[in-house]
Amino acid sequence: MPNIVLCRIDNRLIHGQVATQWTSSIGANLLLVANDKVASDTMRQGLMDMAAPSFAQTRYFTLERTIEVIHKAADRQKIFIICENPQDVLTLVKGGVPIKKVNIGNMHMAEGKRQVVGSVAVDDADITAFKELRELGVELEIRRVPTESADNIEKLFQ
Repeated sequence: MPNIVLCRIDNRLIHGQVATQWTSSIGANLLLVANDKVASDTMRQGLMDMAAPSFAQTRYFTLERTIEVIHKAADRQKIFIICENPQDVLTLVKGGVPIKKVNIGNMHMAEGKRQVVGSVAVDDADITAFKELRELGVELEIRRVPTESADNIEKLFQ
């Protein structure tokens, strides 16, 4: 069983908060960005590598590759999975990736979305994915940084 310490949804993927605060607070030593576009975008990977902490390795996998290889992870790997949206997390969970908890950190406002809390904006597709994740037994929390308390998750569904 892979040692997944946390899964986070963040449009920005690896950036300052993820690199400095989350990775340290959860004790991760591997940041796995599961994203089909980024998996083939070496320029974006390079930028994220610059933001990543020196004590952690980075991997950039498609959703399919993540599903294929996650169970081969060594016990010593404390994996922090970072996804862009709830639909990608749902694909991973349905594909057998044992994600128990999802931290919802940053989902940018865009056309058709409504802001529910601080930096979290959702549309109907996001809400559907969150409901399905919850039905599958995945714990959801809205929290920007580890030092803040979590927001009420029910705000997503109102």
